[in-house]
Amino acid sequence: MAQHNPSIRDEALILLRRGVTNRAVAEHLNVPRGTVGWWLHEDRKQRGVKYTQPTDCPICTGRDFDRIAYAYLLGLYLGDGHIISKPRQHHLSIFCGDAWPGLITEAEAAMRRVMPAPRTGRRQRSGCVEVKSFTKHWTCLFPQHGPGKKHERLIALELWQQEIIDAHPWDFVRGLIHSDGCRNMNWTTRIVDGERKRYEYPRYWFTNVSDDIRQLYTDTLDKLGVEWKHCTRAGKKYNISVARRASVALMDAHVGPKH
Repeated sequence: MAQHNPSIRDEALILLRRGVTNRAVAEHLNVPRGTVGWWLHEDRKQRGVKYTQPTDCPICTGRDFDRIAYAYLLGLYLGDGHIISKPRQHHLSIFCGDAWPGLITEAEAAMRRVMPAPRTGRRQRSGCVEVKSFTKHWTCLFPQHGPGKKHERLIALELWQQEIIDAHPWDFVRGLIHSDGCRNMNWTTRIVDGERKRYEYPRYWFTNVSDDIRQLYTDTLDKLGVEWKHCTRAGKKYNISVARRASVALMDAHVGPKH
């Protein structure tokens, strides 16, 4: 490590103790960020100060937060999200298909609106992008986190989560559809005047192996007046279909196709 004038170190520590970030101090004094971090670490150790990672977690701090963004993000998490919570690794990941760049952007924006402080990033994977936000406090906001796969454990909302969903049900439905659903065109044939004709019509699908998550989805649709039905495809009964014209129109007005 390069040697620096003690006066520069002293000035850096004054700024750091005032709450100025390592990056800002490094840029101001033209000192490597790693050096600034080391000075801060040594200063805390000498003063016996235990470092606590700052957080803007709404659960831990009691601050208000963007509930609309949270309702959407909860839907994404229950569909294609998971949380890594280990001693030295904590992050929320949402997996978004490469075909939907708008979804990738919206997922990252929702994370930042709910908790602006944590660093976010994107990681390209095969056929999808993993959108990540790094903080252990996502487990506070998503108490459904636990060992094993979601469909192998109970998924139930806390009272405060249900209140948010009740206030912003369409945002929750959008998150679920954007993660584990789609809007597509189905077709059927009918005999008209002795001639078989093909008809196409739009349909919303939602597919999730968890009985609990499907129940959360259909309960919310019921409250919104959206008609739905279970469908078995390829021998699996994990599909929820919305195909009635009026219900599809409601979904189009509030959800729409992924983009």
